[in-house]
Amino acid sequence: MKDGTIINKQSFPSPNPTINLFLITYISKGLKVKGFLAEPKAYGSYDGFLYLRGGIKNVGKVRVGRIIQFASEGFVVMAPFYRGNQGGEGNEDFGGHDRDDAFAAIRVLEEQEKTKPKRIHVFGFSRGGIMALLTGIHEPMVCSVVTWGGVSDLTLTYVERKDLRKMMKRVIGGTPTKFPDRYRWRTPLYELEKLEAPVLIIHGERDHNVSVEHAYRLEKRLKEINKKVESWYFPEFTHYFPPAENRNTVKRLTEWMKNRPER
Repeated sequence: MKDGTIINKQSFPSPNPTINLFLITYISKGLKVKGFLAEPKAYGSYDGFLYLRGGIKNVGKVRVGRIIQFASEGFVVMAPFYRGNQGGEGNEDFGGHDRDDAFAAIRVLEEQEKTKPKRIHVFGFSRGGIMALLTGIHEPMVCSVVTWGGVSDLTLTYVERKDLRKMMKRVIGGTPTKFPDRYRWRTPLYELEKLEAPVLIIHGERDHNVSVEHAYRLEKRLKEINKKVESWYFPEFTHYFPPAENRNTVKRLTEWMKNRPER
């Protein structure tokens, strides 16, 4: 079966009566991968929204409330759990081959009746930032890429997050010194020439999970190669924004997405 084929789709309890939520199983490079699919109940067609979560395994799992929040802004939302999670096959490898799960999720969105043709956006939070950028690089038809508190350089993550080093060495196979190519392959900064979609960077300057240096490096590189980039920096915020500012930022970024031209 081809990537993005849905082989199981079941209704999932939605906290919003205007949004349908489904737990789906879809194909990614021959693996059965799980994810959430949400869409407004109202008749019409909507932009597609690929939500790429952060973390790994049970850390940073896709939250229903977050998916419903974006769908409520008028999007068909697809949120892969990544391979090996919540009953899916394979093993998540932190921006390695699990990127194929994001690419296949684009195909899922394209096949939904309510998704507008040529109107798909990509959003990544935290570790999902590298997934979003890699997806934008691989899928030139996406309309925009948003990275919120996003990783852009995996070697920098290894240097900064001592608490993640054991996991990274296990999943990636070693250190950046021993296996620089494996970290470089997972770092989209080196392939941004292939990225055509405009990029929005959102980052709290007091973020200790993913330092703002990731955002600075991404913005600098995009500007060096004359790519379209906009940055919203928040000096007072950490990795997690206060609820009111979070809601306001979601509304701002979704309006920004909708105003991007189709590719």
